[in-house]
Amino acid sequence: MDERIIDQNIQHDDSPFDRTLRPKSLLNYIGQPKVKDWLSIGMKAAKQRSEPLEHFLLYGPPGLGKTTLALLVGHEMDVPVKVTSGPAIERPGELAAILTSLDENGILFIDEIHRLSRVVEEVLYPAIEDFAIDIVIGKGPTSKSLRLNLKPFTLIGATTRFAMVSAPLRDRFGSVHRLEFYDADALKEILFRSAELLKLNFHDEGLKAIAIRSRGTPRIANRLLRRVRDFAEVKADGVITSEIAAEALRRLEVDNLGLDNVDYKVLSAIIEKFNGGPVGIETIAASISEEADTVRDVYEPYLMQMGFIERTSRGRLATSLAYKHLGLQDLRSNNSNESLQFPLENLK
Repeated sequence: MDERIIDQNIQHDDSPFDRTLRPKSLLNYIGQPKVKDWLSIGMKAAKQRSEPLEHFLLYGPPGLGKTTLALLVGHEMDVPVKVTSGPAIERPGELAAILTSLDENGILFIDEIHRLSRVVEEVLYPAIEDFAIDIVIGKGPTSKSLRLNLKPFTLIGATTRFAMVSAPLRDRFGSVHRLEFYDADALKEILFRSAELLKLNFHDEGLKAIAIRSRGTPRIANRLLRRVRDFAEVKADGVITSEIAAEALRRLEVDNLGLDNVDYKVLSAIIEKFNGGPVGIETIAASISEEADTVRDVYEPYLMQMGFIERTSRGRLATSLAYKHLGLQDLRSNNSNESLQFPLENLK
């Protein structure tokens, strides 16, 4: 699958800009008010007691700021943050090496924590509960178990698949927080801050045009801002106006609701080839030459969130909103076999 500009996952050119645009304090972190409020109180209490912040788990779709929050906690608590990921820790010894290297009251951030292997996860349990790890020395009857004490630390877990985090691990976190999608106003605030940091020349309406196409995700918003900046520098003396933003995104095939050509392919397949559905996910995937898991996990969630696809026991069904957005007439109630044209006006 080629990289899509509206993909929520991090892409090869995101990291340098993420480091530049990432807020350095909780006050500058926009959105997620419930999580920010809890963190603010928890960090103040932990500082007063000179204790580490309690372990907590963040979950939600990619690009909403889980890693940023973890780094902010380290900055606010004035302690180092060790960043790793579930797939990167393959053996218990690797986790033990990381845990023993942590500073007192330091932070271990494990991204995609649901991908930890079971044997590594079991080593993590006593570390979370008792700040200790059990090491087995030797094999067979002569083996011995040695408990190694750790310095107090905070574990911050992050996952995009909350249901895949095992119950024993989930229960050992002091609190669990879901990160929500951002509304257009919050995204516009984020874009304003990013544009200021990048020293861009912009109009408010230009940032708003980007915000409403960003699928509720700051990572996508900042990525689109960079693309629009490039277009504006070449076509409009570097000024990001509403018209320039709309034209740049139209050329990138991102419509006024953040749908791209792949989303249109999925909706077109359901409507044109299968009369609006219901149709199975495997059939949809085959009709657009894509993997079923990719359609299910990458393309479908946003279309469902926007109310364009309904998931039923018989398969996926295109809703009347999908027909309306594509400029098509829903003829299913008339049982008509009339061929439907697939317009691209919404990309303009």
